[in-house]
Amino acid sequence: MQKKYIFVVGGVMSSVGKGIATASIAKILQSKGFAVSTVKCDMYINIDAGTIRPTEHGEVFIGQDGIEADQDLGNYERFTGIASTRENYITTGQVYQEVIRKERNMEYKGEDVEVVPDIPNEIIRRIKQASLKDKAQITIIEMGGTIGEYQNLLFLEAARMMKLKNPEDVIFVMVSYLPVPSKVGEMKTKPTQHAVRCLNSAGIQVDFILGRSEKPMDKKRKEKLSMFCGIPIENVISAPDVDSIYEVPINFEKEKLSERILEKFKLEPKKSNLDDWEELIGKIKSLKDEVKLAIVGKYFSTGSFVLSDSYISVIEAIKHACWKNNVKPNLIWVDSEKFEENPDSVETLGQYDAIIVPGGFGSRGVEGIISSIKYARENKIPFLGLCYGMQLAVIEFSRNMAGMSNANSVEINPNTKYPVIDIMEEQKKNMQMSNYGATMRLGNYSCSLIKGTGSHKYYNRETVLERHRHRYEFNNKYLDLLKSKGLVIGGINKERNLVEIVELKDHPFFVGVQFHPEFNSRPMEPHPLFFNLIKSVVGRKQ
Repeated sequence: MQKKYIFVVGGVMSSVGKGIATASIAKILQSKGFAVSTVKCDMYINIDAGTIRPTEHGEVFIGQDGIEADQDLGNYERFTGIASTRENYITTGQVYQEVIRKERNMEYKGEDVEVVPDIPNEIIRRIKQASLKDKAQITIIEMGGTIGEYQNLLFLEAARMMKLKNPEDVIFVMVSYLPVPSKVGEMKTKPTQHAVRCLNSAGIQVDFILGRSEKPMDKKRKEKLSMFCGIPIENVISAPDVDSIYEVPINFEKEKLSERILEKFKLEPKKSNLDDWEELIGKIKSLKDEVKLAIVGKYFSTGSFVLSDSYISVIEAIKHACWKNNVKPNLIWVDSEKFEENPDSVETLGQYDAIIVPGGFGSRGVEGIISSIKYARENKIPFLGLCYGMQLAVIEFSRNMAGMSNANSVEINPNTKYPVIDIMEEQKKNMQMSNYGATMRLGNYSCSLIKGTGSHKYYNRETVLERHRHRYEFNNKYLDLLKSKGLVIGGINKERNLVEIVELKDHPFFVGVQFHPEFNSRPMEPHPLFFNLIKSVVGRKQ
């Protein structure tokens, strides 16, 4: 069959849910038996998301091949189970960089290189490359930003050109917000109408509107959008707020979205199979028992607001593990800097069932995190440290159990007497040359699990592949000393003899990992480490 393409664009405001909508469309089409691919187009000049602050743009998601990408690729993976790579992520920076490279190499054969059509053509090439990589019949492309921003005009032009060439193979979905002003009390469609007209000005007619709102859209609002936006009323889909993002595909199917899309593409509808998702949603809604979990870190605040997107994969991995253990999570953000301001306040961690320290960089808030880890170790509170969380756990153990009172990471203190966490040898030159972009240890690396350890039991495997993102490592110079004091090595990378997992005996659950297991967790298949963390919590509560 001829390959099909669905472009998902946003109207009215950002953070309207395009990523979840894209992932959900991919899921429902996948459930109909079609091979799908997903692509995220980001408008910034950055080559990738690796150099952007988490509070600026949310979590940096790591693909299997090491691409540092937008967090929406994580949503795509969790919904479809299809691993993302660099082909699934396109930025303006990548596009211009490649066009300029081709021009310098005379690949345009002496012709003048212009913004149009050469930039849109490169975007089209990359979209088709992702489709080929995933062997997709239908590719869903999410456009970053909001309609009306000049940054995405060239991406829209690429989509328009694809539609012009193969009109029956390309459709457009707008995810738009319908506000209900508190003083008015009526759902307003005018902002979405304006967004559709703005899209028209780029030469594109929308095929479907997904109306995001606090409440379901009524028939009158659907009629208005149908009339003024020029689409059939059945193509106006209500997308109200839900308690769980995993409910979105179910809601889309209730409104027969996949059926309408397949009709538009002139494809034969197949029997849908979302039974497992419906079962999951039913379970989530029925859970009564709760576990209270502290996420201790420093990338939480943006102004007066909490930006949970900084750790979205961690949050979802916790949810997956809780649901599998038949409990619901109560996640509390704990700013580690508060423990530095008032050291005694660390005792407030006693009210939590588990403590999780996610990844991070830099020295801010670190001493507060270290005191949190010490509290978890001494008070037998289940603990999971991810990447930087593992490194800080090693520092805490070195200081308080191995007699190295000033132990530290050279990232925090380059002159520390006991550099138990040191920079990787090949990273030294990168740092000296200020070569930061895409130079960390990134992507999948193998970890051999040590028999007899908790990690070997949790995974129930000999070797695992996990995703990494770091420049600093456990310093093997201190390996024997720390092991003699009770630190257990749960897993290593044999190729380079790198410590990947540390544990403690005589503790309900105390594990630190150099990698990011959260990226491999799925709603139906929680990651073994997160699952066993929550399992230990449930066991203690019982």
